[in-house]
Amino acid sequence: MNADKLAKMQAQVRIGGKGSPRRKMKKVHKSATNDDKKLKSALNKLKPHPIQSIDEVNMVREDGSVLHFRSPKVQAAVQYNTFVIEGPAEEKSAESNLEMLQKLNASLSQASQNVATEADDEEIPALVEDFEAETEKATDEQ
Repeated sequence: MNADKLAKMQAQVRIGGKGSPRRKMKKVHKSATNDDKKLKSALNKLKPHPIQSIDEVNMVREDGSVLHFRSPKVQAAVQYNTFVIEGPAEEKSAESNLEMLQKLNASLSQASQNVATEADDEEIPALVEDFEAETEKATDEQ
């Protein structure tokens, strides 16, 4: 082939422009329901068990904010160390929960002091080096 003939053929080839078909881009819209379905199917494989009577859940983030769930649905898959918390959540600052945490800490410390004083009331016998001799003495006295 000579170069002139090849140049003419290249000029006749049209890519785009007038008369050529348009190719439309197909846009795929992802919806949140698809993600929820995938998540639910993955969680069903773990077979979590529901945990009853949980009124609220607080999750503290690294930046200090708190994610608060009121009356959540809680499930647990203990063998996989996985907990599922479902329900409406609100984000709160740590300062609003600081007073509540301080009250909780005070009540826990008061409860632990009460338990400690009850344990002190019980008499603990002194340890003895020779247990056999002491048990013989105790049986002889009876």
